[in-house]
Amino acid sequence: MLLHPTISQYQPHPQSISLSFPSNSLNFTYGFRISPFKKPQFNPFIIKNSYSSSQSPVSRGNNSYDEKRRGTSVTWKAIYKRINLMGNPEKGAIEVLNQWENEGKKVSKWELSRVVKELRKYGRHKLALEIYKWMNNRPERFRISSSDAAIQLDLVSKVHGISGAEEYFKNLPNNLLDKRVYGSLLNAYVRARMLEKAESLLVEMKNKDYASHALPYNVMMTLYMNLKNQEKVESLVSEMMENNIDLDLYSYNIWISSRGYQGSTEKMEEAFEKLKLDASVNPDWTTYSTMATLYIKNQELEKADDSLRKVETLITNRDRIPYHYLLSHYGGLGKKEEVKRIWESYKTIFSYVPNNGYQAVISSFIRMDDIEESELLYEEWVSSKSTYDPRIGNLLLGWYVKNGLTEKAESFLTEMLKVGKPNSGTWEIVAEGYIKEHRVSDALSCFEKALSDEGSSFWRPKPANISVLYDICEQQKDEKSKEALFEVVRKSNVLEDDVYMSLLPFYKQSNSENGLQKVKESMDGYEEEGADMLLNELQASI
Repeated sequence: MLLHPTISQYQPHPQSISLSFPSNSLNFTYGFRISPFKKPQFNPFIIKNSYSSSQSPVSRGNNSYDEKRRGTSVTWKAIYKRINLMGNPEKGAIEVLNQWENEGKKVSKWELSRVVKELRKYGRHKLALEIYKWMNNRPERFRISSSDAAIQLDLVSKVHGISGAEEYFKNLPNNLLDKRVYGSLLNAYVRARMLEKAESLLVEMKNKDYASHALPYNVMMTLYMNLKNQEKVESLVSEMMENNIDLDLYSYNIWISSRGYQGSTEKMEEAFEKLKLDASVNPDWTTYSTMATLYIKNQELEKADDSLRKVETLITNRDRIPYHYLLSHYGGLGKKEEVKRIWESYKTIFSYVPNNGYQAVISSFIRMDDIEESELLYEEWVSSKSTYDPRIGNLLLGWYVKNGLTEKAESFLTEMLKVGKPNSGTWEIVAEGYIKEHRVSDALSCFEKALSDEGSSFWRPKPANISVLYDICEQQKDEKSKEALFEVVRKSNVLEDDVYMSLLPFYKQSNSENGLQKVKESMDGYEEEGADMLLNELQASI
């Protein structure tokens, strides 16, 4: 179906990938010599498998995956709803599960795994981890497989940081240490941008023959994309070809993106031609959308238009995601009529519009500074939503702050709190407004609220906000507020991320003797979403 061709702005594209690659732990000197900081002590919740290495990690408990009996769908949804709607989140998932069984109801491994999947989907990692703790405390009923261990490691990394993930990995029995668990640790390193550990880990994976397929290379290439090290992307692609490791669609898409970002459409097209010659891989809408955005970046708008024609003809199986990207592309280009056309097509094809559909269209109008249309759509969404997604409210909140409407932002926040819960990003947006007005105490208060949010384990304050607030404290000679700001950084679990920390003025000053005298120009786009989304899609499927 051809919706109508136009030009798109670069947006990353999701892939359906099963994260099942290896990863290993390695020794790495943290090397922080920052005077205001001390290396944090982690006391992570460690889930241990109660079975010896002689026992099979996949036995009776895992058979429940194949026992999708009548009622299982209803059961997991009922449990998820109870957890999701808890009046007191402090009680946690364990109390919900205990209450469920006290009512004489039983729950299977498959049902609990399905609840975990849903919780992870919405970033509720702490609650998902509690479900695994509950299962681990019932070894006679639930056997933990290496896939379970990989998911738990991922959750531990998000709740307790890299140190917690490494501790969890170290305590796993040998029978669970397969390529999936190693892969989960690699993913954690890449997500934290711990380049040296990730690179060393990939070497270990190769030695264990855990890197004989595309996925670990894809994850590493995405890290290099984040760091704008395109030479490393090329190097890994060459290595895969030399070692007869088949590139999958994701590999080609990263390669195409990397070449496009180097400013060479000819080289990008060369990679695309290799994709078309590979009989095992077929380009899909994500490939053409990626190329369209890169053509736009390089001002080849006619080719971009041709690529978007392909995008619209390749939308199949009632897939919503391409519509979200098209909405975003047209909004970025300021093509209001095209946004409206796609939106009307979307609502015609799909009887139900989920939160991320509204998020995409409101975001498009926000980009075009059409706050009136955005507010109308927001009200429409609030009146029809099933659950409140603070990311949608954050779009309007961010526009108010960006345009200096602090009072409007505060009143809108009050309205948000009446209909749903904010997230860490909500509080940071409000903090940005206060930072602009040099209201240091109010900004720090917002950061504290951001850190106390349930999903804060995956939130990190923008380096630019920390830097500006630090400079204000310096100008005002406000040592007390500066210490409070250091505490925010400590609690944000960013101390192990050299890339993040190198963007902060006090880090650069303190580490000049260690060679970090200035930030590389290649990191100017740290907040750029492009390669981040590529990695996030990999992580989401673990």
